[in-house]
Amino acid sequence: METLAGMEGYEVYERSRRRAGSVELALVRGSGGKYLYLSRALPGFEGEALSDGGLLCPLTYGNAKALVEIVPEFKPRRLPEGPSFGFGDRIGMATPGHIRAVRDTHVFPVLAQQSVRENARTGRTFAEVLADAVFGALQEGYVGGFAADADHLKTIEDALEAAELGYTLFTCDPSDHVVPAEELSEKELRRRFDALPQRKELEREYFGKTFEIKGLGRLWFSELDLMRAAVKYLRAVEFAAEMYRALAEKLPRGFDFEVSVDETETPTSPLEHFFVVQELRRREVEIASIAPRFSGSLEKAVDYRGDLEVFRRDLRAHVAIARALGGYRISLHSGSDKFSLYPVFAKEADGLFHVKTAGTSYLVALEVIAKRVPDLFREIYKFSLARFPEDRATYHLTTDESALPSPDALSAGELPQLLAEPNLRQVLHVAYGSVLRGPLGEELRKVLFEFEGDYAAALEAHLGRHLELLGVRE
Repeated sequence: METLAGMEGYEVYERSRRRAGSVELALVRGSGGKYLYLSRALPGFEGEALSDGGLLCPLTYGNAKALVEIVPEFKPRRLPEGPSFGFGDRIGMATPGHIRAVRDTHVFPVLAQQSVRENARTGRTFAEVLADAVFGALQEGYVGGFAADADHLKTIEDALEAAELGYTLFTCDPSDHVVPAEELSEKELRRRFDALPQRKELEREYFGKTFEIKGLGRLWFSELDLMRAAVKYLRAVEFAAEMYRALAEKLPRGFDFEVSVDETETPTSPLEHFFVVQELRRREVEIASIAPRFSGSLEKAVDYRGDLEVFRRDLRAHVAIARALGGYRISLHSGSDKFSLYPVFAKEADGLFHVKTAGTSYLVALEVIAKRVPDLFREIYKFSLARFPEDRATYHLTTDESALPSPDALSAGELPQLLAEPNLRQVLHVAYGSVLRGPLGEELRKVLFEFEGDYAAALEAHLGRHLELLGVRE
């Protein structure tokens, strides 16, 4: 990087140099961090006035908002047709590496992607996540477009907050409203079904009818099938429709809407998928994607554990229904590091897919730490072990803690190889919030800032492997 004229002690990211009208701008790096440089002050921007008449701006949401007004290429967009890929960034420093991974592909990136749960754990906000993505795109000079996903939304208030900030994709998580109908006796199931105000309407709509799905065959609901689907999902559908209507009122020019039904104990059957989407359509909800619960285990930070042929069969059914009911994407959540699945997913979905990753970029950061500052990695490992019993509570994991090596028994040279060990990856993954909110998180960010080139290169290689196996390289 070169030194910016008239600004001793700062270096400019060359790819970020741009002109907006009569103003030159760039992202710069100094000993205290990164800043947005403007050759002269403009309305909407806040920062330190410079002797040459320029402005040095902190990388805040307010300055990101002002930036997209003068350089609209950095404003989040809606998803175009074709495959898409979500790059979650729990630290706020991964976007340059994500962009390098996605170059020369035909997949559309979601560069701002975080859930309310993740933000609560890291202490970040939707505004900060979006600002980090905007400035990361500026740093790389990336103008190919990206989306912003407010992920796993469980309240309408959170959805509207993200809409106000400029998010374009909203992932509704109605899992709190899903009833575990498989656990109910037939008598209790019938009682609950009979109590539904829509019971007669549902019987007219589904019972005794056959639905022809190209590539799948005929779907039909037995009385038990209909009762189970309605009791299990109807309230979840109504909640999703409520969120959709609130967003439609807030964003009359349009938005993308995903419905996630993956956080359930049992796989989503083709009949259940059909029922959920049909009921959403009857409520005039237009979806961009749906995230079903697949068979097998899609645990965090490790590869798929299950029968690939069963996964292939189920995926074919979901894709056939998606094509028949509007051509929305099938979304794969917990998509990080599911390397054995990607070729199957890419082939069967044939471009009609969305993949979400998040935790893997944090683990790549720890690889950099392990190589560059082994003692810090060792401390993060010890701290994560101590936090694991509590932090794992909201995750489905099968971690074998007895297989974990002692952090003190390993040499500095052995530490980077630990990141290939599935049990350790899960321990490190789930403790991210506890690490990032404390002193270790501050040290981690300092190291990544010092070795940001290493981090970007490692992300490019690791996420590039994901995209290679998904078949989206040009």
